[in-house]
Amino acid sequence: MIALIQRVLEARVTVDGEEVGRIGAGLLALIGVQRHDDEAGGERLAQRLVGYRVFGDDEGRMNRSVADVGGGLLLVPQFTLAADTRKGTRPGFSTAAAPAEAQQLFERFVLQVCRIHGDVATGRFGAEMCVSLVNHGPVTFWLET
Repeated sequence: MIALIQRVLEARVTVDGEEVGRIGAGLLALIGVQRHDDEAGGERLAQRLVGYRVFGDDEGRMNRSVADVGGGLLLVPQFTLAADTRKGTRPGFSTAAAPAEAQQLFERFVLQVCRIHGDVATGRFGAEMCVSLVNHGPVTFWLET
C-alpha cells in the first residue's frame, strides 16, 4: 500500500458539492492500493502513518507524530498512486488492485487506523472527489509497504 501524506493546517473532501470529510491540523493521507497488497501490509502502513514524526517538537525538529499532537487524520482513497509511470506519456494501471479488492483493503485500513488513533475522516471510495488542503511547511512524504 502507498500513502502520500501531507501535514496540513486543514483539509476537506467533497463529493458532488457535499462535504464528506474534514479535519483541522493533522495529516491528509492519499491511499493507493496495489495488486499484491494485503491486510498485513495495511496494518504496517497504519502503524507507520500514525507514528510517523512530521510535527515539530519544542525545538522545531520533526519529532512528534499525529498521535503525539492529537491531530486529525483524513484518509482519501486514490487509485492513481498505484499507476505505472516508468515509460511513455500515459499512466498504466496494471499495478493497481482491482476496484473491489482495493475498496475492501482501503476500508480495512481505515478500521486499522481508527483502532490505533481513534476517529478519522475519509473520502468516498470510487467517487470523483474534490480535495482541499492547506499544506503546512510544505511537508509531504511518500510511505510504502
